[in-house]
Amino acid sequence: MKISYNWLKWYVPEIPNTEKLRDIFTYHLCEVEGVEKKGDDVIFDINIFPNRAHDLLSHRGVAQELASLLNIKFFDPTPTYKIPESKSTDFKVEIKSEKCRRYMGRVVRNIKIGSSPEWVVKHLESIGQRSINNMVDVTNIVMYDCGQPTHVFDLDKLHKMIIVREVKDEEEMTTLDNKELKLKSSNMVITDEKNILAIAGVKGGKIAEVDDNTKNIILEVANFDPVSVRKTAQVLNILTDSRKRFENDLSPELALYAMLELSALVLEMCPEAVFEEVVDVYPKKQEEKKLSFSAARVASILGVKVSMDEIKNILERYNFTYTEKDGAFEITIPSMRLDLVNEEDIAEEIGRVLGYDKIKPKITKINFKPKQNETYGKIVWARKKLLFEGYGEVMNSSFCNHGEVAVLASASDKNFLRTNLTDGLKESLKLNQVNALLLGLNEVKIFEIGTVFKNSGEEMRMAYGDKKGIKETTLDKFFHENSSSKEHGYFSAEKFLVLEPSLSQVSYEDNSHSSKFKKWSLFPFIVRDVAVWVPEGVKSEGILKIIKDNAGEMVVRGPELFDEFKKGDKNSYAFRLVFQSLEKTLTDAEINEIMTKITNEIKNKETNGTSWQVR
Repeated sequence: MKISYNWLKWYVPEIPNTEKLRDIFTYHLCEVEGVEKKGDDVIFDINIFPNRAHDLLSHRGVAQELASLLNIKFFDPTPTYKIPESKSTDFKVEIKSEKCRRYMGRVVRNIKIGSSPEWVVKHLESIGQRSINNMVDVTNIVMYDCGQPTHVFDLDKLHKMIIVREVKDEEEMTTLDNKELKLKSSNMVITDEKNILAIAGVKGGKIAEVDDNTKNIILEVANFDPVSVRKTAQVLNILTDSRKRFENDLSPELALYAMLELSALVLEMCPEAVFEEVVDVYPKKQEEKKLSFSAARVASILGVKVSMDEIKNILERYNFTYTEKDGAFEITIPSMRLDLVNEEDIAEEIGRVLGYDKIKPKITKINFKPKQNETYGKIVWARKKLLFEGYGEVMNSSFCNHGEVAVLASASDKNFLRTNLTDGLKESLKLNQVNALLLGLNEVKIFEIGTVFKNSGEEMRMAYGDKKGIKETTLDKFFHENSSSKEHGYFSAEKFLVLEPSLSQVSYEDNSHSSKFKKWSLFPFIVRDVAVWVPEGVKSEGILKIIKDNAGEMVVRGPELFDEFKKGDKNSYAFRLVFQSLEKTLTDAEINEIMTKITNEIKNKETNGTSWQVR
């Protein structure tokens, strides 16, 4: 969220300089993702965490926090607002959903749409917002100032009253940005007696849009259930600043201040405007909550001694009403502080204000003896055994197109959970056998360890196979049939020890060089073999060099010597090359041209007067 330094100074004239303020944000409040100099202003891009999004996604909220944190004066501009006189109204609001916790509406007549004053434009532009017109701009000023989203409807485009309800099936609407939406029954909307005017807490509609001809308006300040707003916005794929604030929860008590600020700003923009009484439907008032904690408990949670005077000082700076007796406190939680629920929360608050740098790290001794997970131990044992025997592990999807256990929803035709590992392993075996030459494998041996799902329950199984076939069994059976009685004892004694096959069974390659990721190709490969007769005494390395020098960059494997024998006074060497492109499917003509170049170079060689021959 972008915060203007000059905007903050409205509320805290004694605010520290920008360099110091950045450190205060970082060490006591939130992450600072960026700082930008903008004319005579400085803009902070701060990352407010979800636990404080309900009160800190605003300039006023951040300013109040800074004033309390630094123990400096907070200037409340509310008493300076010019309060408009109110006339009686026949405007009505009806709430038909429990997801709407409060709805305030106010008719304002005789307004004039025009451009906003320079200070409004400057404030909005400082945080990256575009000025649209005076009525739209004041709603944005209020939201970015106090955190409460607001909205303005053109009164003359409405049919009588405002209704807050949930959508009926197959209803549609057009948003302010001209998107046609099909709404679902779980969505909450603002309507009149005929049309949908807005998606509650998310986006306004086109029907009651304020335009240059608007003369009379309705000011909306409401509070909606955060879960409802989030789900609706996700389904409709709409991301707005209003949604961001509502889905993190807002106190319904904030609406009253926002209506006051909004009304005062409209009056400033349109001095001739006529205001009617505010209609406030507030079915269930936010309950006052109290929280008890002790100084000793706070010190225990933080791991550092905290004095009574320090706690009292913090509570008073943050304007908490409290009582204290023998080190036990009871506080009244301010309506805006929805994050304070238990002792741990207040301990975190006190620690944050004092500064976590004052808490010295201390390693606590933990008397804990881990219990062995036998299933995991057997998986590791089986995996290592098969890897040592030359098998490679594969992991196939648990979803398939037939089975005993169906899934509730699927993005494809795989609507069931697998009942065996064999079906998936067969497909993996075929795929690897087709690509064996590309992989440089003389034999494909693979295995999988995983869960299968039947009506009777889940079962951990394993399957392994090669060109001769596939074997599948339970993990327990494989372990008991292949492990020694000594290894059985380790498991039964609940010691987490997995015995490995003898290291003498394993041949290790030289891994002294560093491995690097290499992109693989999605295009098919082509294999070519070349066999050469050379006089006795000629080593394969000489032929290998000729092939390498002429094979080009499309060789992804090889040349590899895969056959050699001696006949008379000649030696035969056979090499294999695998060609593949990252950009296209290779043709036989392209590869034949390369092979012709290689064979011509080989034929031009001779040893002791005897030419080399390509078989």
